[in-house]
Amino acid sequence: MASTAKYKRILLKLSGEALASESGFGINATTITQIAKEIAEVHALGIQIGIVIGAGNIFRGVAASAEGMDRASSDYMGMLATSINGLALQDALEKEGVQTRVQTAIAMAEIAEPYIRRKAIRHLEKGRVVIFVAGTGNPYFTTDTAAALRAMEINAEAIFKATKVDGIFDKDPMKHKDAKKYDQLTYIEVLQQRLQVMDSTAISLCMDNNLPIVTFNLKVKGNIKRIMNGEPIGTIVIAK
Repeated sequence: MASTAKYKRILLKLSGEALASESGFGINATTITQIAKEIAEVHALGIQIGIVIGAGNIFRGVAASAEGMDRASSDYMGMLATSINGLALQDALEKEGVQTRVQTAIAMAEIAEPYIRRKAIRHLEKGRVVIFVAGTGNPYFTTDTAAALRAMEINAEAIFKATKVDGIFDKDPMKHKDAKKYDQLTYIEVLQQRLQVMDSTAISLCMDNNLPIVTFNLKVKGNIKRIMNGEPIGTIVIAK
């Protein structure tokens, strides 16, 4: 079945909030199990999957910085929080029978491998899901930027950006009932319209390297698999 899939290797970007319940905080066991099942279903098709995970359900560096904390320190705290999420996702995936490796941009030898590009690619080739944590390892860069960077390093064919809505809209669909959904956008349109998909650094990085971004609703069961089968789910951001 892998031969019929639209993509052979993808980078899945999960927000920290995706692991939480409706409260948006902490890690919800039912939620993370459901996400693991979705990933396992796609992995079973023979798709190679890398994952970058955020930390908004535990700690937001930008928010802490806005309240007066040193930005670099708060960003490092956020990186550590992504590691907690990564280990939780690893546990959930392995309960579904999926072999995984967690690779971290900040050394923590007892719990995860250091990020080594060639090793990550080898894991993917062997059918393991690789979870990248600690962002880029640098403050001032978001996990969106980390996702774009890792996607290009592992030669992913697309970034799958998981959200709580059905794609990219001209305004927040949670607040505006008349919000219009886009099926396709260019990188320039996303930047010019300041659409909240990924931060501008991540979008620019994808634009410079012609890496498609597929934005979809993670809450709809089977969406990742549908995209793999070529169904027009969510919004795709491409060069033109």
